Amino acid sequence: MSRKIPLYAKILIGMAFGLLFGFLVVLLGLNQFASDYIKPFGVIFLNLLKLIAMPLIFASLVSGIGGLKDISSLSKLGLKTVSLYIVTTIIAVSIGLTMVSIISPGSYLSQEKKAEYLQRFSNDITEKQKVAESLSDNSPLQFLVDIVPENVVEAASNNTSMLQVIFFAILFGVALILAPKSKVRIVKDFVDGLNEVILKIVDIIMHTAPFGVFALMVSLLVDFVGDDLSASAQLFGSLGLYALTVVLGLALIAGIIYPTFLKFYAGISFKKFYRAIFPAQLVAFSTSSSAATLPVTMEQVENELNVPNEVSSFVLPIGVTINMDGTSLYQAVATVFIAEVFGVELTFVQLLTILITATLASIGSAGVPGAGIVMLIIVLNSVGLPVEGLALILAIDRPLDMLRTSLNVTGDSMIATVVAKSEGMLGK
Repeated sequence: MSRKIPLYAKILIGMAFGLLFGFLVVLLGLNQFASDYIKPFGVIFLNLLKLIAMPLIFASLVSGIGGLKDISSLSKLGLKTVSLYIVTTIIAVSIGLTMVSIISPGSYLSQEKKAEYLQRFSNDITEKQKVAESLSDNSPLQFLVDIVPENVVEAASNNTSMLQVIFFAILFGVALILAPKSKVRIVKDFVDGLNEVILKIVDIIMHTAPFGVFALMVSLLVDFVGDDLSASAQLFGSLGLYALTVVLGLALIAGIIYPTFLKFYAGISFKKFYRAIFPAQLVAFSTSSSAATLPVTMEQVENELNVPNEVSSFVLPIGVTINMDGTSLYQAVATVFIAEVFGVELTFVQLLTILITATLASIGSAGVPGAGIVMLIIVLNSVGLPVEGLALILAIDRPLDMLRTSLNVTGDSMIATVVAKSEGMLGK
């Protein structure tokens, strides 16, 4: 009697083979072959996930809200969700500031390496600085303006406009509750049916996950390492302590903070929770996109943790846009690291400014690869640190981006579980 291999095991196998094959490609000098014939399959898998993200958000959110009894239930759900997201983000930033202050990784970087990185990544910094300047010139209330789309079709065509689609879906769902039941029954049945179809599409896409992850890992390794393994090893060695600080902070949140929330507020064990969301973590790790991972996250949270759709469809999409615990911790560590390298001693007020700005910046980060770097520029500017310092961390940012995205997805799942339990809906 053959045993069915679980999804997470298949994805792990795909990831392992991707890393091994990637190193083999680099050693044999087959980089162009990998770019031409392997990378496209990774891009296709990523596009499939992005393709279904917006329809999934709309159908799930409208279906979930439409199933609530009244508006007061939605208000209570929203207040709990946003409050918990803000609390965990503040905790993450505080942990980041504490870890980097204790370890002081910036004091170990040589002046030669500092000059090398500043020169190597100067062009990338200039491009990202232009984007950040356009954001910082906006009104303090611009984020409220950005939530309301002037054209919902246009918003739905762009994965970085997820908050606008969420706004329209909430508005649509609220109208569905308020309208006479006899008049909107057909609409509700259609949305519920659409939601079921989209969830089935997610199942189909996940059958390709091991192959997609394999291709993504090969292309990532080829792009990052290039054709010089020794140079990459030196790079990691120079920035190793900074990376270790970030990783330790992420591990502390994942291993202590989240399990504490789950134990006291949801009654879920550490083992059960992480086994349930492991496939979503693996997809988040390989794609570096919490938005692209959303379909997988929703499927795992609903099927394995028994969080009802009316909770997951509300909490998880909002989490993709405003809950970035991994990103906020990284921004705090990176800011202090850059200050240490440049010999700038931060005051308590400046550290407090980092806490507030990193929290707000993480809320404004899009759930796509590299968005945290742009928001980090705003954090650096808030305490008067040179933006050029970004060059010191760009070299090793992608691997850390993969890890912090995994934590972001984990945090979303944890909050969804806690909210479901507080509403008495977990397991129903």
